[in-house]
Amino acid sequence: MNAQDLILTPAGLRFRGRLIPCTHGRGGIRADKREGDGATPTGRHEIVGMLYRPDRIDGATLPRWARPIRPFDLWCDAPDHPDYNQMVSAPFAASHERLRRADPMYDLILVTDWNWPDALPGAGSAIFLHQWRAPCRPTAGCVAFARRDLHWIARHLAEGSRLVVPEALAS
Repeated sequence: MNAQDLILTPAGLRFRGRLIPCTHGRGGIRADKREGDGATPTGRHEIVGMLYRPDRIDGATLPRWARPIRPFDLWCDAPDHPDYNQMVSAPFAASHERLRRADPMYDLILVTDWNWPDALPGAGSAIFLHQWRAPCRPTAGCVAFARRDLHWIARHLAEGSRLVVPEALAS
């Protein structure tokens, strides 16, 4: 592990000397993650991207490598599609998740390299760090935070930062 790692613990996420409240997947933490199981996968997952809503967040407050979410940006979650676990554009017929949502949950997304870029069909897609719906409310597999905490994390990330989900937490 390195000093820039974000480490999931039973008490929250440990990062840069802080313990930050967070939630994770409703399916628990699993070493054998599968599409649709609602679980957060164990492992060391590099943060490979940062996406934000330019109509809701000033990009100047984020690292230069952050990219705006466009109205037609989607994420493919169809295991049998060649673009599985990739960002795609509308119109898109296969199963997908819209990145530009009406609610604020995806106003800022930290994208991990879980099952990416060469996705294994059915091994799970879109493990993001994003804003939570409500404190203590589990996710579909992502790790979620209060808006202010997510923004603090985004401003303090360094190249090579990873989300570390220890196997000891697996259910």
